[in-house]
Amino acid sequence: MKRQFFIIAISLLLSVSLFAQTGVIRGRVYDKKNNEPLPFVNVIVVNQSIGAATDLDGNFLINGVEPGFYILMASFIGYKIAYSAEIQVNNARSAFVEIGMEQQAIEFQQVEVRPSEFLKKIDAPISVQKIILSDIEKAPGANRDISKVIQSFPGVGATVSYRNDVIVRGGGPNESRFYLDGIEIPNLNHFATQGSSGGSNGILNADFIETVDFYSGAFPANRGNALSGVFDFKQKSGNKERANHRAVLGASEMAYTVDGPLTERTTYLFSVRRSYLKFLFDVIGLPFLPTFNDYQLKTETVFDPNNRLVILSLGALDNNRLNLGIKNPDEQQRYILNYLPESDQWNYMIGAAYTHFRGKSFQTYVLSRNMLSNKSYKYANNDDSAESNKIQDYVSQEIENKFRFENTWRDRGIKITYGVSGEYAKYNNTTYQELYLANSLFVKDYSSDLDLWKYAAFGQISKPFFRDRLTLSVGLRGDGNTYSKSMSNPLAQLSPRFSASYILTEKLNLNFNTGRYYQLPSYTTLGYRDSVGTLVNKFNDLKYISSDHFIGGVEYITGIDTRISAELFYKIYQRYPFSVTDSVSIATKGGDFGTVGDEEVVSTGTGRAYGFEFSGRYRVLQNISGIFSYTYVRSEFENSDGEYIPSSWDSRHILTLTMSKMFKGNWQTGAKWRFVGGSPYTPYDLNKSALVAAWDTQGRPFLDYTRFNRERLGNFFQLDIRIDKSFNFERWSLLVYLDIQNVFNSQAEQPDIVLPVYDASGNPVILNPGDPLDDQRYDLRSIANTTGTILPSIGITVDF
Repeated sequence: MKRQFFIIAISLLLSVSLFAQTGVIRGRVYDKKNNEPLPFVNVIVVNQSIGAATDLDGNFLINGVEPGFYILMASFIGYKIAYSAEIQVNNARSAFVEIGMEQQAIEFQQVEVRPSEFLKKIDAPISVQKIILSDIEKAPGANRDISKVIQSFPGVGATVSYRNDVIVRGGGPNESRFYLDGIEIPNLNHFATQGSSGGSNGILNADFIETVDFYSGAFPANRGNALSGVFDFKQKSGNKERANHRAVLGASEMAYTVDGPLTERTTYLFSVRRSYLKFLFDVIGLPFLPTFNDYQLKTETVFDPNNRLVILSLGALDNNRLNLGIKNPDEQQRYILNYLPESDQWNYMIGAAYTHFRGKSFQTYVLSRNMLSNKSYKYANNDDSAESNKIQDYVSQEIENKFRFENTWRDRGIKITYGVSGEYAKYNNTTYQELYLANSLFVKDYSSDLDLWKYAAFGQISKPFFRDRLTLSVGLRGDGNTYSKSMSNPLAQLSPRFSASYILTEKLNLNFNTGRYYQLPSYTTLGYRDSVGTLVNKFNDLKYISSDHFIGGVEYITGIDTRISAELFYKIYQRYPFSVTDSVSIATKGGDFGTVGDEEVVSTGTGRAYGFEFSGRYRVLQNISGIFSYTYVRSEFENSDGEYIPSSWDSRHILTLTMSKMFKGNWQTGAKWRFVGGSPYTPYDLNKSALVAAWDTQGRPFLDYTRFNRERLGNFFQLDIRIDKSFNFERWSLLVYLDIQNVFNSQAEQPDIVLPVYDASGNPVILNPGDPLDDQRYDLRSIANTTGTILPSIGITVDF
């Protein structure tokens, strides 16, 4: 009887999903320059035979859409063809999208119909990738983590599997900036490395994201303080009709998202997430137990067609504890327990963007505040019974209060953007750390309080010529701050940029960009003090870092959904902070947890990164699509002898192939294969590391900076696969996926683990216990170290 009931229930479940398979697309079409609604616009679903026309208020409704991912095309006499962002349709909620259209001054035959991800930005025609919704939702191996999705795109390198460093075209992980609906967010990851960008898991909830514009060059003038990458995340708007709910059980966290109307004019999105990594790691016996929590909020108020207000907030709380309850830890577990500190970190951002449309222009006012609190501590032998056992105690905060004004004017194909920005920043730091320097024990013990004002002005003009075949864009930006006299004059940090794009044939474009970009060193470097309180790096005349870009490329549009591009790039770095202690550029640091930059430096570092990219998107038979990219990159910085040494990001070869296929019955499969060339690494100074006095200060070996990055790890490849199945019911939908990372169990070579030999009582063996303490040495041994394992996970998403 029970078996019959089960069969009947499954049959009903499948039958309901078969008979409730369509959704609704609602939207609005408007004029880009003044936000006025456009009536009678023809809107169609790309690659489908359905569509609608807008009403007098620019609104449209398309019924009977099969569940899936779609792009809409809008056409209207006197306007350029426009495309929407990619949207997801299911029956649980109506999809809403806005399409902005630009007037066409001169009528001419269109060169080619191109979907939205291929449309050029007039002010950045090169080195821009659009990450669309399906890239995020269905990416194999990413588990809807934005930071991991980014690593699949051209020019983006990768470090070890447990970190989300964003390494663009050979630049360091601290060289990118991130914007959410035009408001800057300082941290993209949980357990962020202070002074850099890396971490363990992405902080942004994928449920909010509509599209991402990823710039690896040709940065717009209104986006400053970046040397290698700019990421513009655009979020969805809340549903205007009713509240919608989404519950997600992912590979590492649980999430709940709700969106809907607050008032007649205001919509909202809100989500909370909590990880269960602590439970999983404890079960499998890992020596550390991380927990992360976050929230995300967006409200959008449309007062009238000419005035709009967006309020955002984003926050995270991260804790990491050592798993001291492991019984009889093995060598690797003991090694990690002996050097890894415990940490508490939290951060938040809250901001508002007000947009006013007037005539042929619109003005945007952005006000925001963000704060990071970072604490880490370590006790010798993990014995916290007395404060005197503490060998590391670090507490730091960063606070930024920002304002930016922009005016954007459009007419007859011309786009002019200009504006100003101001920022008040505070940084404080209390550090106690035992170090071993110059063959003796040294205690870094200082406190620092720093505040400064930052200011900038920018402008950019872009215009098409020769019936839109040639597009030119010129921009200029100047930045300054009150940290020091040498940084105070924006004229000393003038940042010009120039881009050109030419449509050579109906399918072939030639693109070019050059520019100089500036970035302020991290607060950890700005605020570093010695034991008597001197701002050491200010005394050393610390300066802005500069990078000159030269980029050229071709783009071949082979079809509506297919594009191939190739680009050459060359970057020249100057005035990079150079470590006085280690005699290497800070650019090569930042690939580990904790902090980077809190040391004495001088602004003498120089370097270069160069190479080429070959990439493309493709779609075959409307149900097979994918991305391929190959990047050859060299990243090198000069040492104290003027010799170019490979940086830690000099992977040389990065190849990524992704593919997905849709099947009947709402099944989808996807695969990603990635090859990464071996990274350089620095051998250990085993003579210094064996000293008891040295080893006890950090619990792991010391790098031999006289042989910095002289060795190279082996190449690595990984295959990830994902299988999705969605069920659509009358008022709710269910998505279940199986994601398997590293199907072939590939092992990535890492530097050997060096640790002391332990006796039967668990104490490290000292070779010469009768000698003076400063001369005593541990008996060290090396064990091979690799990372990589097959990692299957199941995800469940419920929309209702």
